[in-house]
Amino acid sequence: MLKGYWMLRVDVADQERFKVYSAAAAIALKKYGGRFLARAGRTEVVEGTTRMRNVVIEFPSYQAALDCWNSPEYQEAIRIRQPVSTMDIVVVEGYDGQQPA
Repeated sequence: MLKGYWMLRVDVADQERFKVYSAAAAIALKKYGGRFLARAGRTEVVEGTTRMRNVVIEFPSYQAALDCWNSPEYQEAIRIRQPVSTMDIVVVEGYDGQQPA
């Protein structure tokens, strides 16, 4: 079974309120096995555009990633987040095929 990933780009307007979102989102992430691979660390835009924060969250499966997004717990977190941030989230299935030689 291939892993699933959330790829997020975030601009935050209210850091304190965003902390409330982060705590609420953590409930859903824990329930569905989400774990941070990258979270608001150093970035350098080498092509295209970005936002203030970039995040990658790994899930045990693509379905778990979708289930987390659709869960009542995460939907509640979204209601907290939306007034204080702009976020792009893409759910991506992992890859287990041929790699460059």
